[in-house]
Order: sequence, then C-alpha cells, then structure tokens
Amino acid sequence: MQDFWGVAARVVPAFVLALSGGAVSVLFAVSHRRLCRMISFAAGTLLGVTLFAIVPECAASLPAAGLLAALGSGYAVFFLVSRYVCHVCPACAASHFDEAAAHRFAGIAAGMILALGLHSTMDGLALALGHEAGASAGLDASMFLAVCVHKVPEGLALGALLLAAGCPKAATLAWVAAVEATTLLGGAVGLWIAPGISGPWFDFLMAHVGGGFLFLAVHAVVGELGKHGKKPVLLFFGLGLGLIALLSLLVGGHHPHGTP
Repeated sequence: MQDFWGVAARVVPAFVLALSGGAVSVLFAVSHRRLCRMISFAAGTLLGVTLFAIVPECAASLPAAGLLAALGSGYAVFFLVSRYVCHVCPACAASHFDEAAAHRFAGIAAGMILALGLHSTMDGLALALGHEAGASAGLDASMFLAVCVHKVPEGLALGALLLAAGCPKAATLAWVAAVEATTLLGGAVGLWIAPGISGPWFDFLMAHVGGGFLFLAVHAVVGELGKHGKKPVLLFFGLGLGLIALLSLLVGGHHPHGTP
C-alpha cells in the first residue's frame, strides 16, 4: 500500500501538470518563443536525468554493452514510432507540428494518439520505476522533476495542435486529459511489474526508459535550434541540464537496485 501511494504521489501530479498545460493553451495564447524556452528547459532535464541519474544507477549492475543496448533500444522505439507512425511528443517536435500538420489532423489523429499514449505510458512507467527502485533518492527526485517539467509544454503543445485543427475548447481539454491519462496507466504498470523484476533486468528496463528520454531531449533541441536563435535554446537547455546535475549531487549518489 505504501508503494501505491508513493507511485500515485508521482504520476498524479505529472498528469495534472500536463492537463494544466492543455488548459492554459485553451484559455490563453502561448507564443512559440515562450514554448521554445519551456521545451528547451524540459529537454535539458530529460537529458540530465539520463546522464546523471539513470546511467550511473544502471552502470552499477550492467556491463557497458548491456547499458548501451538498453539505451539504444529505448531510443530506437521512439525513433521508429516517430518515423513511421507519428512523433511521440508534440512539444519535442513543436516546430514540425505546424499549420500544415493541423490541417491534416484528421488523417494523423489515430497515429498521433497512439504515439502520444505510448510516450505518456513510458513517462508513468519511469516515475514508478524510479520510486520502486529504492536505489537512490537522487534517481527518484530527478525522475520526478524531469518528467513533471516536461509535462507542462507537452500539454501546451498538444492543446495548441488540437485547437489549430479546429477542435472545440471543451473537446480539446477532454482529449488532452484522455491522452495524458496513460501516464497513470504507466504508473500502474510499473507498480505491477517492478516487484517481479530485480537486479540487471530492472536496470536494463530503466536504461531503456533513459534511451527514450535521450531521443526526446536530442530531437527537441535540434528542432528548436533550427527554428530559433541558438543562444536562448542552449541557455534554457543548459539550465535544465544543470538543475538535474545539481539535484543529483545534493540529494545523493547511487547504488545497485535492491541494495540498502
């Protein structure tokens, strides 16, 4: 029961923040310049949690080849879904979800919902695994912060796309809630499977999640650098990366999953 409430305390705020982002997009006009700064900051936190929390945690029990394979598998899943179905994150690819994409929304709606649902499920799974691991407070705190920071521009971008496609405001908010509710599903899946996974297999799954975060971070920064000045993008990206690095340093180190 304690684990349930612990996971709930992480996935519910993430869901609420994404829904809040969607509500803001419905109520207020958010310029892409402001969204760009949020995206860049969130990308920095996602890269930070991968480099400073997930990788050190998993390297303690995985050989280098296994760690690279796990990271690569997570990156590959998001890459393939984004290439052949629809991009897994409208915030990370905000520059690509332009007016043309909005006009053909009806044709990509099913694929987009599937892709975003997969992404949000992985977010919830990451939060659950970060808590269930019990391996370090740094991993748990960094994961929670990174995912929650990312959820706000994600909800904003999704809401803006739906509105641009002609979706009514109430329906837009309902769709954002429905898609982002898969974050809760991911948390439930993590709560269910984590007790049955231990040692290297747990760390392989965690590193797989980190590979997905790596894809999101790289794609977001590259996309924003191509549309905006390098200085603000790199500044906010660096701030997000530095925040996670500082948090990991302050909260604590790592040790293998399952050890006290």
